[in-house]
Amino acid sequence: MYRSGLWRLAVAVLTVGSPAMAQNVIWDMPNVIMQKPKFDTPTMKQHADAWPRLDPGAVLCRTEADLLRLAASRRGEQVDRPSCQMIRTPTAITIERRVGPGRTQVSLTDQKGVDGWTDAWLPEKAPPIGGKGVSIR
Repeated sequence: MYRSGLWRLAVAVLTVGSPAMAQNVIWDMPNVIMQKPKFDTPTMKQHADAWPRLDPGAVLCRTEADLLRLAASRRGEQVDRPSCQMIRTPTAITIERRVGPGRTQVSLTDQKGVDGWTDAWLPEKAPPIGGKGVSIR
């Protein structure tokens, strides 16, 4: 029994590894091997988004006192309702002045005379286009 098992293994190795089997392999099969598609470069260039801006979810309050009341309300304190609105679309702004990292007076660029206060983080420099170069530590 031991010999018959080795005999079968030897026959299987010789059959699979024989050079005659390699002669039947056809490498020229254009319908099976697909060529990689070539993509054209985009004709439109990426445009830079407006900066600085308030992104959706940011809050714009009428006065600095309203912004402070909003912060107190978020901490759970009982205060009068602040006069604030939620930003729903990216909105271009002009930074008027900063009072620390959490209070910035802004005016809306597309709406003359509309200004307010926000607690949104507005860095001095615009983030890179497409999010490239951003590292998380």
